[in-house]
Amino acid sequence: MNNNYIFQNPATNRGWLGMLIGSLLIIFYILLYWFPTSIQWLISLTDPISLFIKGKVADQWFFYGFIYTIAILGMGIRMISKYRHNNYQKVRTISVMFFQTCFAFLIPELLARLNLPYQDFKNIFPLDYAFFFDYNIEKKIAAGTIGYFMLAWGVFLFVVGVPVMTYFFGKRWYCSWVCGCGGLAETVGDPFRQLSDKSLKAWKIERYSIYGILAFSLIMTGGVLYTFFTKESKLFGIIDTNFIRYIYGFLIGSIFAGVVGTGFYPLMGNRVWCRFGCPLAAYLGIVQRYKSRYRISVNAGQCISCGNCSTFCEMGIDVRAYAQKGQDIVRASCVGCGICSEVCPRGVLNLENISSK
Repeated sequence: MNNNYIFQNPATNRGWLGMLIGSLLIIFYILLYWFPTSIQWLISLTDPISLFIKGKVADQWFFYGFIYTIAILGMGIRMISKYRHNNYQKVRTISVMFFQTCFAFLIPELLARLNLPYQDFKNIFPLDYAFFFDYNIEKKIAAGTIGYFMLAWGVFLFVVGVPVMTYFFGKRWYCSWVCGCGGLAETVGDPFRQLSDKSLKAWKIERYSIYGILAFSLIMTGGVLYTFFTKESKLFGIIDTNFIRYIYGFLIGSIFAGVVGTGFYPLMGNRVWCRFGCPLAAYLGIVQRYKSRYRISVNAGQCISCGNCSTFCEMGIDVRAYAQKGQDIVRASCVGCGICSEVCPRGVLNLENISSK
């Protein structure tokens, strides 16, 4: 695959068109999150669909879920066409399209129509940072058996599902096959994947940022649960747990995951949130780095140092450096998208699950 054209297109080389697209995305997220009445005319266009699915007129979150799903489906078709000769890319693209449509959009809305708690069964704590918030726990308890199942399912995924699945398949099982954030990045964000910063400085920032947010999410959740069980709003009599929850939701849940995470596609690549912010990706990455069968194996004798692999790595990994040294790639940040293997003209890179560490 020739990679020269992507640096000549004003949409994919941080040119004027990319800047315009990024600005429009940022403006859209700001209006959606904090000024939804200003785009009510746009939201109301989805009223017929909302009435059909959930029996109510659309609100901002139904509207967002709908266009998010349509974006993944539309750009997913493009992705399948682009990589039509690669079965791995086709199947994983179909997978993210399916999970977004059914698990992230339709099932939660149908649950709401049945007056049951709204839940995306594939969304895992701490990415689903509100899972342990008091109102979520209370709604699930009030729902009876199905509510208790939702709570148990969420805890099971975090405690058992993540380490077991990541041990066998690496973090790709979630980040590149199931996750809605990853699904948008892999489909809508695919044209911008080469914009990820491969520098050592970016890697250092990445490590501090993503693990810092993981720690923040765990501390915030600990405070929330402390308040839920004790009814005390102050942790150690000093820290306001409700304020911590608000700060996390505003800075991380809204600004980072939404405004920056998607709006910066044309500026910093398609995995800004996944690389620098997602606490679940950090958790998955720790398991993948130290206790997983997954790695990208390297046939160093075939490498011609063309650089395609590094160019198209959306997670900012200098894949070529590993290939030149003949080192298998075992990185916490790798999401197993497989594009590095797809664009390699010599078949140097292979995604594998080895039988032993």
